[in-house]
This record gives sequence, C-alpha cells and structure tokens, in this order.
Amino acid sequence: MNSLNLSARVTLLLTRVALGILFFYAGITKVLDSTWSAAGYIGVAKTFPNFYQLFLNPTILPIVNFLNEWGLTILGLSLILGLFVRLSSLLGVALMLLYYFAAGPFPYPNAHAWLVDEHIVYALLLLSFASIRAGRYWGLDQFLSRD
Repeated sequence: MNSLNLSARVTLLLTRVALGILFFYAGITKVLDSTWSAAGYIGVAKTFPNFYQLFLNPTILPIVNFLNEWGLTILGLSLILGLFVRLSSLLGVALMLLYYFAAGPFPYPNAHAWLVDEHIVYALLLLSFASIRAGRYWGLDQFLSRD
C-alpha cells in the first residue's frame, strides 16, 4: 500500500476528494429536486438514440432517475470517504460512458470537444482510482484491506 511517496498520496487524496465532491453535489441536487428527471438528457441522445429511448419508458424512467440521483450521490460519498472506491469507481465509469454517448453525436460529445470531453476524463480518473485502489490511501478502504 505504501508504494506511493507522500506527495503522490496527497495528490491522490485531493483528487479523489475533489472528484467526490463534484459527484456528490451533482447527485444530491438531483435527489433534493423533486422535479428533476433524466428524461431531458436522455430524450436528446444523439449516439445510440434507440438504446436511450428504452430508458424513457414510463415504467423504466423512475428507476433510471433513482439510479442516476443516488448513483452520483453514493459515488461522491464513496470517493470522499475512501470507502468501496474500487467498486464505486468501476460503476462510475459505466455511468460516465452512458453520459458520454448520450451527450452528442460521436465523435463530437459537445460543441468544444472531439473524442474526449469531461465524461471521458472523469471515467479515466475513476479507472485509475480503481486500478490503484485509491481508497487505501488515507481512506476507509485501508481498514477493509486484508493485505
């Protein structure tokens, strides 16, 4: 676990907590807004529109909303606390890829990007957190570790 030097551990901690705050805020604001729905974002999906249209089904949309709101909130808490970071990061990568492909017509996810936008950057950060087990560095995962 101590293979990173002090400055690398501090940088990892600050990056993990900052990204955690970003995800937590994005999620909790949705949880607290009873009028929020993913329908607006999903409804304008440019890449794989038929796939995203499945999520607009009135029986499925409430589940999508719940998973989106609480997924972001719990991902944020996980990163802030350093608890279950590997699992939450991998699930977060899947969420970011879903956002990425819904955002714009591939390979232009938004007006100021080609191939790479913030969702890809977040996914890569989350993937790096999972691969190095970032929660073991000044996070609660260190107490769950067996090695």
